[in-house]
Amino acid sequence: MKVAGGNRHQRKPLALRPEDLMDLQVIIRMYIRKIRPKAVAELAWFEQQPNLTAAIRMAALALNRKMKRYSHQRRIKRPTIEESLRILCNSEKLIRNCQDFSSLFTLMETELADVYGTGELYVYDTALRIGANLGVFPKEVYLHAGTRGGARKLGLDARKPSVKMSSLPTALQTLRPHEVEDVLCIFKDQFDGARQSLMSEPLRRSWCG
Repeated sequence: MKVAGGNRHQRKPLALRPEDLMDLQVIIRMYIRKIRPKAVAELAWFEQQPNLTAAIRMAALALNRKMKRYSHQRRIKRPTIEESLRILCNSEKLIRNCQDFSSLFTLMETELADVYGTGELYVYDTALRIGANLGVFPKEVYLHAGTRGGARKLGLDARKPSVKMSSLPTALQTLRPHEVEDVLCIFKDQFDGARQSLMSEPLRRSWCG
């Protein structure tokens, strides 16, 4: 599993129209009200695991507090999940030594590179969940198949593996990097200024994928 690389020269972000900026403000308010509480609870579940071994197990198996697999990892085949679990359990010492999210994410990429069927979203989510237990979180917004569409619509260089918070529209900079990842993924279809009613759609993080 490889994450797309990027050109060292980032494109200048496209100027958003006033109506698009208003849409973005609405999207952020919707995220804070409807999605953030669930996202906070998800990470708290991993943070509260009794030890790192348990956190790695829950993250590798993508299990929530009801001991059911997260909806956006349900398509991953059981043998793939079990192989990932075996590898990550054997890598606990390396995981424990990670001092920041960047090193943890790179380790996840390396260790799971030869596991067929994991995908970028699984690698990112697993790193984020284990990171919650370690107390390390992203400082940049990591891109994967689900977030690149949103990044492109904001005029960002989606060829990069991650984007700096400072390159985002000011409104998005009020969120944490992993929350921006959520927004880019869940609301990517609304970034083009479409006049769809956000209130009419059931919002679930499992849209990301």
